[in-house]
Amino acid sequence: MMDNASRGADRQRRLLTALTILIVLLSLAPSARLIIEALGGLELRDEAPLAQVLGDPDTWQALWHSLVTSALGMLIALALGSLFAFIITLTDVRAKGIWVFCFMLPMMIPPQVTALAWLQLFGPASPLLASLGLAPELGSPQPLYSPAGIGLLLGIQSAPLVFLALRTSLLALPRELVEAARIQGARQRQVWGQIIVPITRSGLVAGGAMAFTASLGNFGIPAMLGIPAGYLVLPTLIYQRMASFGTNVLAEMAGLSVLIGLLALAGVALQQHLLRRSRFGLIGHGGRAHDFSLGRSRVPLEAGMGLVLAMILLAPLTALVVGSLVPAMGVPLNTTTATLDAYREMLGRQGVTWRAMSNSLWLAGGAALVLMAVCLPLAYRLGRMPERLQAWLLGVIEIPYALPGVVLAVACILLFVRPLPLIEVSLYGSLAIILVAYLARFMVVCLKPVTASLGQLDASLEEAAQLAGASPWRRLVTIIMPLTAPALAAGGILVFLTAVNELTVSALLWSAGNETLGVLIFNLDEGGDSVLASAVAVVVVVLVAALMLTLNLMAGRLPRGVVPWKE
Repeated sequence: MMDNASRGADRQRRLLTALTILIVLLSLAPSARLIIEALGGLELRDEAPLAQVLGDPDTWQALWHSLVTSALGMLIALALGSLFAFIITLTDVRAKGIWVFCFMLPMMIPPQVTALAWLQLFGPASPLLASLGLAPELGSPQPLYSPAGIGLLLGIQSAPLVFLALRTSLLALPRELVEAARIQGARQRQVWGQIIVPITRSGLVAGGAMAFTASLGNFGIPAMLGIPAGYLVLPTLIYQRMASFGTNVLAEMAGLSVLIGLLALAGVALQQHLLRRSRFGLIGHGGRAHDFSLGRSRVPLEAGMGLVLAMILLAPLTALVVGSLVPAMGVPLNTTTATLDAYREMLGRQGVTWRAMSNSLWLAGGAALVLMAVCLPLAYRLGRMPERLQAWLLGVIEIPYALPGVVLAVACILLFVRPLPLIEVSLYGSLAIILVAYLARFMVVCLKPVTASLGQLDASLEEAAQLAGASPWRRLVTIIMPLTAPALAAGGILVFLTAVNELTVSALLWSAGNETLGVLIFNLDEGGDSVLASAVAVVVVVLVAALMLTLNLMAGRLPRGVVPWKE
């Protein structure tokens, strides 16, 4: 009996180890292939591709543009994110959950939808401004087609990252320290300036590093606002080089991708370094706000927060809806011009819309289901490894997520441009290559909630089942899986929510017949059909909001931190 149990445990351990090795290879192989190509390791060349792109003036110009727009986006994100984090977490404003949910929504809305909504809000062709009689004269420049416009939207998109990083530090702020300062007669301004800000500075700086890295790899916003103005950043330069189909295009893309990948990884390393260097160990009561009394200032402050959210969220989304209900751009919305033709076209006559929606749902749903099936045994195996090895493997799995999406896309093209050995099947130009890229990129999104949930389980439950003679697989299925099911489902929903509107990876991997929703919106707007693009984008926003509300309802049964906007 014991021999059979021992053999069963050995088989399970070998199978889980093989699964772990396979996942590590999936995470490492694209990056390794990219680096080899960039250094010219597979072919004899006079000069490595990385050296060639470093000698190209266009590279340095795009690099400078990337740094300028990312730095501007970081500053705007710091201003918005820190303002909302301090107010919501430390004061007695009402309806905190609603404020947090609304502020997090821009991060979950795809960047191309954000860009399209803002384009519908400003400029001479804005249907909303035309309806209000405020539209500039025809021929006036679109103010968002500029570095400032790109930086503004990058800042709004990444402000929730600063909010999350700072809010985590604020929730762990020791109440005893603040209360002691109050007892000593310190005023609220002194408490904020001399205690709260210095202690939580590391969270603020780490949030800024996250915002800069996210802005650096963003494709949707610089593509929709920068390409029409001829203002290229590194991701859009890679996109345009890919579209050129030159003889040396893959080598050039590899060199550019390594450059932007190194910048992004440097940002991630800086963020981790700043978090480790935190001068203060925060041991407060996690998740418990301090509720500084605002007194008479509460109502004006809540009104100001509502005004900011109306400007950065409600106004663009309203413009997006208005833009989907008019017959053409620039036409004001009224009782005679209002029409649902764009929705009828999208749902009834445009085959590409249904195809893109079907592709996105299959890819996002397939990635979510596969990762849910894989992440539970993977987390189970990782939890039984030495801490150093576990940390190293988690770091490897996180690489595809830390890299900008365009870099991962180029790496997958290089890895799968030739047929797979032995089976001679080519993934290039098919939905399968996008699915593989999604699996590598979003693995850590599904894995982290499951790992957190497993860490909270009482080990005695499994030990008791083992003493009762339950096999390893039976313990995993009948004990571990039911207890971690909420976290597993949350991880799957987060993957689906992120993947269904993804553009940065699929922009380089899609082919005719394999469009996704993100690609469709980008292509429709680029082709001049902004009304239809707005209708598709409205459907996407409704889908995102519905999924976020579903996660919100599940939050009470999940480990803390699984749902980013919940305490």
